[in-house]
Amino acid sequence: MALINTPLQPFQATAYKDGKFVDVTDADVKGKWAVFFFYPADFTFVCPTELEDLADIYPTLQGMDVEVYSVSTDTHFCHKAWHDTSPAIGKINYYMLGDQNHQLSNQFGVLREGVGLADRGTFVLDPEGVIQLVEITPEGVGRNAAELLRKVKALQYWAAHPGEVCPAKWEEGAETLAPSLDLVGKI
Repeated sequence: MALINTPLQPFQATAYKDGKFVDVTDADVKGKWAVFFFYPADFTFVCPTELEDLADIYPTLQGMDVEVYSVSTDTHFCHKAWHDTSPAIGKINYYMLGDQNHQLSNQFGVLREGVGLADRGTFVLDPEGVIQLVEITPEGVGRNAAELLRKVKALQYWAAHPGEVCPAKWEEGAETLAPSLDLVGKI
């Protein structure tokens, strides 16, 4: 599954956002950084903990010019019902895309064949719509929004500073590296 550096393919989906159903296409995604956050299903156990955690950092991501699109194979109607009934999901202000036709789950390679559910997949796209980060975790392991935030900051720094790279555990403001022959074998 080599998706790094591949462009977002055309798609159309309906989302639940801010009390409304809205259509979203690939053209809407381009122009800012984007997180596609796939999860198996609404009304489950680990999923609301992840989605609430992501909702807590959403204002920070927005301030960094990042939009969030959560995606499951449920419909936008199901997303609304879950949003209206779950205190954790009720905190969500980002897009909740319905992918009942599996277009996005197939495009990103996270659809579990024969099951009809998406794996836990996190994808970060740059403003040109090119995938820069891919992370897939098993159904029983929830993701950490703080770690996603750190990775988005590193991606944005790296994109804005050609010739520099962010080492392991890099945090905003920390030292970066400038790869060169002088560094080979010294790190």
